[in-house]
Amino acid sequence: MINNSSRQRWQRAEARNLDAQFSNGIIQGMNCSPFEAQAILEKVHEVYAPLFDNSDALGPGRIRLAVIDATVGPNTPLALARQRVVTLTLDAGNADRDVRRQGGVIVLRRRRLVRICEEAFQQGGLLTLEGVADLFNCSVRTLVSDLSALRKQEIIPPLRSTVKDMGRALTHRALIVEHWLSGLEYSDIAAKTCHSVSSVANYVDKFRRCASLFAAGHDLSMVAFVAGVSPALAEAMQTLHREGHPVAHRRQELDDSIKKNGASHPGKERLP
Repeated sequence: MINNSSRQRWQRAEARNLDAQFSNGIIQGMNCSPFEAQAILEKVHEVYAPLFDNSDALGPGRIRLAVIDATVGPNTPLALARQRVVTLTLDAGNADRDVRRQGGVIVLRRRRLVRICEEAFQQGGLLTLEGVADLFNCSVRTLVSDLSALRKQEIIPPLRSTVKDMGRALTHRALIVEHWLSGLEYSDIAAKTCHSVSSVANYVDKFRRCASLFAAGHDLSMVAFVAGVSPALAEAMQTLHREGHPVAHRRQELDDSIKKNGASHPGKERLP
């Protein structure tokens, strides 16, 4: 009898060894810091993971869907648009059940709308409003109402119809970081912004990475590349880094993070 768990353990160990080999090559060949090498490694995993994953199995509540590639221009007809296959979380299990129990089906639908749009966008694709309506088995008019309510909370899911105005879609990410700087915990921020706790943690982590890189004196393009974010998002993070007003314990967390990651110019671009 084959011990699959044992085999998987050794596969994971082999992957860790390859990660270490790659990171060392980046550090030595490009004169990067360990922090920068780790950021590049994570970006490689993000981009190439679908090609390396030989398993077609999806977790419970997840679906694989062909959506419009995010690079396709707004004037390209859907029939001619390049497609990209993405994996979406249609049902997050207990987390979704908690949302429905506390806020009802409307709040749950809006939470799911934000989640799947963000997931598609993070994987290089964009959902259409009609496509979401088909997934949710509801009318487009219902989703238009949901989007209107979300905008009042400064939340703009990245749909194909809003990608030309994507600068505004960055607002909710900045809002999440602002809530964190004010001292709110991840669970409270998630409830306020219709995001999952993991998404909130991801945005805060990206901000902390950007803050460390800015503190080390890197320019905007380098920060965007190393942190794995768009230039527009990196610029928004830079503004928060310069002009944010964190409570004392958040300022301490950021200072500790910057010191841990070895900022070479600790006095440069620091939070006030």
